[in-house]
Amino acid sequence: MRKAQSAAQIPQESSQTATEQSLPMKVDVKIGSIRPEGSIRAYASINLNNCFAIRSVKIVDSSKGLFVAMPSYKAGNDYRDICFPITKEFREQLNKAVIDAYHQVLVQSQGPNSQKTMDTPSPDLAPEQPFGLRMG
Repeated sequence: MRKAQSAAQIPQESSQTATEQSLPMKVDVKIGSIRPEGSIRAYASINLNNCFAIRSVKIVDSSKGLFVAMPSYKAGNDYRDICFPITKEFREQLNKAVIDAYHQVLVQSQGPNSQKTMDTPSPDLAPEQPFGLRMG
């Protein structure tokens, strides 16, 4: 019985050591579509350290400005995030990477070779515009 207890403690100690270490996180963001109307301004995909992918991340425009909404599910009357940053520092890094990628795609889409917004059909008739950008 003692061996089982000792063996159970070893992985736990190893995971605590790995958690305590501050590893640099590479965040690649791809803006999948931009929506000029409504509160959801764009959808994004995020790759973390080329090891973990997060899809269906929303960039939402609220009264307080843009924010990043992680994929979620409905639980009763509430929505719960499926995945999310745990630390304040990583949440800030992730949000900054996504918002920066969104702003950069907006600037690129308004460049001299792009169509002006007056020439595009209404949002109901316009297809989604795929854009991609990697932030790291």
